[in-house]
Amino acid sequence: MTSKVEYKKRCSEELLLGDTKRLLRHLGIKARKSLGQHFLIDEEVLKVVVSAAELIADDVVMEIGPGLGVLTKELARRAGWVITVELDSSLAASLRQTLSSLENITVVEGDILKLEPVALLQEQKITGYKIVANLPYYITSAVLRHFLEAKLPPRIMVVMVQKEVAEAIVAKPGRMNLLSVSVQLYGEPKIVSYVSAGCFYPPPEVSSAILKVVLYSQPMVAVDEREGFFGLVRAGFCASRKQLVNSLAQGLGLSKDRTLSLLERAAIIPKRRAETLTLVEWVQLWQVYKRVKD
Repeated sequence: MTSKVEYKKRCSEELLLGDTKRLLRHLGIKARKSLGQHFLIDEEVLKVVVSAAELIADDVVMEIGPGLGVLTKELARRAGWVITVELDSSLAASLRQTLSSLENITVVEGDILKLEPVALLQEQKITGYKIVANLPYYITSAVLRHFLEAKLPPRIMVVMVQKEVAEAIVAKPGRMNLLSVSVQLYGEPKIVSYVSAGCFYPPPEVSSAILKVVLYSQPMVAVDEREGFFGLVRAGFCASRKQLVNSLAQGLGLSKDRTLSLLERAAIIPKRRAETLTLVEWVQLWQVYKRVKD
């Protein structure tokens, strides 16, 4: 027997799905697979996303890929100002019409990977903001890197991503990878909730997860050392099944003896594999390597 809560949830989903289909027909738009367009039709998931962002009235929020603006409206009700960036010109034009009654929303048409956050925020001279987005999955890693490495990074990121990507990002030593290191260097990630494919229209072929990253006030490696640090990490993961001494020697183009010396000075056992290192150990190894390199 279906409970009242389940029945209410199903009705809500059907209503939002119906509204989504009607609006797409009215606009003469079809979801574009090439842009990873999957529109959220589950109000409970919507509430979880917004709640995870811990919004207050003074918050500035940047949203990427707003689609039909379902999440945008919820953000605007709770935050002081919402900047929403949409690549699809048809959807951007629609958003300007459907969201015109909400004065605290700015719709920007463009590619977020070509837009600097500080430029989008410059008029208001904002010193802090949050990212909340249902990200197109094909640009997830690029978008995360774009904001984590920005001149003005966000304070918090709450993003819908592919389940496997979220699990890779929050991985602990023993299952670490280049992606987990590249995110955890800047902040603490956690999975807020998992989301089934049926919560979207059209449904994607994969399950999703709501990922939250709370950024540190300062990354663990100085900005001007970032490129060198990640060069070292990439070398370590270039042959992840190999012992660290062998993958580093191969990736850095060093002799095995010199690599052994490097690991010894960093107090890291050469037989370990890259996925077992903690972030602190990667930073420690970088500090030794840059002194040797210089």
